[in-house]
Amino acid sequence: MTPVRTSRWMKATAVAALSLGFATLALAQTTVAEPWVRGTVATQKSTGAFMRITSAQGGSLVGVSSPVAGVVQVHEMKMDGGVMKMGAVDALALPAGQAVELKPGGYHVMLMDLKQPLQAGDTVPLTLTVKNKDGKTETVEVKAPVRALGAPAGMPMGGASGAMPMHDHMHMQGQ
Repeated sequence: MTPVRTSRWMKATAVAALSLGFATLALAQTTVAEPWVRGTVATQKSTGAFMRITSAQGGSLVGVSSPVAGVVQVHEMKMDGGVMKMGAVDALALPAGQAVELKPGGYHVMLMDLKQPLQAGDTVPLTLTVKNKDGKTETVEVKAPVRALGAPAGMPMGGASGAMPMHDHMHMQGQ
């Protein structure tokens, strides 16, 4: 058997390729955990999407889009004079290293002007736009499973014994 010789160029190329791969992974500053969307009934034109977002360096969630809805906004629910009010926010602060919970009754993503009903078992693609502390824009692609309309907020996918994927998403670096 003849020994395989590796040239310095081949070694350098392999090291550079590996380094580039790791550098690309390091660019993803924002992660999303446990995304889900509340199911709808046939005539319902809006619903909410929920998840936990963590930005390693800090920044702001400045936009969300989805092909299933005509309008997608980040909303906040809060008490105002004894009345619960909901409204869009321009940006949601993402403190460095701290998970920000988007949940029913608090901050959440509103999917409005739905193009079709969303049923348990469907998956909703979401694109989150995050402006990082350094001013660069990052996009995070999320695949959020739809939960049945009556399912409790904390219920795992598939019922009490079903398992919910912790991270059902990808990262992509933007501008």
